[in-house]
Amino acid sequence: MGAGLVSSGSEPGGRGARGVTRGVHGDERGVPGAGRKTVSTADYEYDLPPGRIARYPAARRADSRLMVLSRSDGTIRHRRFRNLPELMRAGDLVVVNDTRVFPARLRGRKPTGAAGEVLLLRPVPGGEDREWEALVRPGRKLKPGRLLVVAPELSVRILEACADGRRIVRLEGGAGARDALERFGEVPLPPYLEREEEPSDRARYQTVYARHEGSVAAPTAGLHFTKALLDEIAARGVSRCEVTLHVGTATFRPVEVRDPADHVMEAEHFAVPERAAREYRRCRERGGRVWAVGTTVVRTLETVAAGRSGIEAGRGATDLFISPPFDFRAVDCLVTNFHLPRSTLLMLVAAFAGTGAVLDAYREAVANGYRFYSYGDAMAVVP
Repeated sequence: MGAGLVSSGSEPGGRGARGVTRGVHGDERGVPGAGRKTVSTADYEYDLPPGRIARYPAARRADSRLMVLSRSDGTIRHRRFRNLPELMRAGDLVVVNDTRVFPARLRGRKPTGAAGEVLLLRPVPGGEDREWEALVRPGRKLKPGRLLVVAPELSVRILEACADGRRIVRLEGGAGARDALERFGEVPLPPYLEREEEPSDRARYQTVYARHEGSVAAPTAGLHFTKALLDEIAARGVSRCEVTLHVGTATFRPVEVRDPADHVMEAEHFAVPERAAREYRRCRERGGRVWAVGTTVVRTLETVAAGRSGIEAGRGATDLFISPPFDFRAVDCLVTNFHLPRSTLLMLVAAFAGTGAVLDAYREAVANGYRFYSYGDAMAVVP
């Protein structure tokens, strides 16, 4: 999941949240709100022994386990991820998020010798990849004007403090900004892994189809796919298309309010190419099902859904927060990982498959030794 600074107490609404496509809860989007059961964030708690958290990925991507959950009756089957093509049928469409994680974490020292850390989020428009919106630690010490020395060739200068606790920073040094990040930046691994980046993470914390750089965390449902598995899916007559949603802190920020309806997500940027809209329309015309690989794909497709028959191509930013109840218009099947308690991701899955069924499935996953979170096993939610 997110990087070490993702759990920062900063509030949403910084510079990057402009130009938003406003997301709403299901009862505001066509699902009757009358009689809606009072929901609490505490409803999305579950017990997870620490040993169930996957600190490393499976030796081979497709060897991860796969729990298959039926939306219609809550039944559960246990498979391996390499069996996923068997659940698909000719005419279906698989939609993946082709965002690419960049080495966004920079660690260094102030001139005093004190340690500091910067998590780059997104470039500032017009900053030529030198100026970035970022989270910093320690926030009280890294004020405007301060300098963090990462390497002789790279320093980070704090330019501006934003109202939400973020910073605008500038990368300084002789090397080009992107080259400097590749050389001195680190993959922003989730803090619950409780380890530093290792060389293998550069490849394994990345999907095999990652293309457009811009995420500080991987769209983890896609980590299980191999090129061979994608070829097998295609051989079954299943189409594939790509959308992009750059994963920021919004996806992984915990819900800290009592009522999930009061939670506000910060906008994350997406792109839906014309080809994706075309493939989606063709899938619907032939009666196929749409498979979303990951919650980021669900949020993107539901943001641009034009009824069940099509989606709109384009670029924008979405703060769509999906929690029960929600009227899904764009997605029929979901491939996802097992998510943290009280997270927006868990609530999205609960909205799709039913809260009770999902929490029952999670309890069965714990009992059966499934591995949880970013490097863990997967779940397929089917009709």
